[in-house]
Amino acid sequence: MKNMDSMRSEQEMMELILRVAREDERIRAVYMGGSRNDPNAPRDFYQDYDIVYIVRDITSFTSDHSWIDVFGPRLMLQMPEAMREPEGKGNFNYLMLFSDGNRIDLRLFPLEKPELIEDDSLNSALLDKDGILPDFPKPDDSSYWVSRPSELYYASCCNNFWWCMQNVAKGIARDERPYAIEMFDGVVRAELNDMVSWYIGCAHGFSVSPGKMGKYFKRFLPEDLYHQYLATYSDSEPENLWRAVFTACDLFGRLASQVGGQLGYRYNRQDEEHMRGYLRWAQAHPVDEIKVEGGKE
Repeated sequence: MKNMDSMRSEQEMMELILRVAREDERIRAVYMGGSRNDPNAPRDFYQDYDIVYIVRDITSFTSDHSWIDVFGPRLMLQMPEAMREPEGKGNFNYLMLFSDGNRIDLRLFPLEKPELIEDDSLNSALLDKDGILPDFPKPDDSSYWVSRPSELYYASCCNNFWWCMQNVAKGIARDERPYAIEMFDGVVRAELNDMVSWYIGCAHGFSVSPGKMGKYFKRFLPEDLYHQYLATYSDSEPENLWRAVFTACDLFGRLASQVGGQLGYRYNRQDEEHMRGYLRWAQAHPVDEIKVEGGKE
């Protein structure tokens, strides 16, 4: 890999992306989305170039992928529509990481399918040979603002967080750590992240974006809450898993109560109290210390 000091600049990359489009008659329009159009996103050299080419005869591109070599030597390429379970709506994606550290996520949309052009507040037109692109407004991150939950969605989040904690507890108690970790980080954390996002939304009038997968939590959470959130991550040791579980319970209960109060929704504290009791019991009763007729539940 090249030294990062030789990384092509944003100006060089944009000139290359547009030069390719101008010189190829099959490419009729170009627009860009993503963090490079987000006025609130931090600027750094890890930002991707999220580019869309609107093209004629898309199969002339996808039948011979060597045309993308013009963008430079690559470290790795991913083509989702050419992988194990191809899905798409007639579009094609080239995700390219280059040897100088730059990355372009390039999507090809067929000219005959204008409905593929997303209604996304971060989009901006870069080239339009035929006047086919919509009149994109000035980019902002409003498409990604956290939404105010309905009362049903809020209640469902709370119920699922506490309900699925029993599965985490049983996984730890049975020393089935891969299951416990996946249930905790893959299922329960999604509910925790929603609650954290709603807490941020309440504090900012639901007019900010917490970022994909909570990447901006640090920006919006008070320092103590952010460090408490980080402490919900664990290694695979049972005592550390239990510590993370109870930290997540403390954080979720605190935020759910505040969010419910802000939105005028009832928080079911009984579910929390009952599940906390179950978790304490499961922590004190690992399977190798008790016998249950008929095997596991």
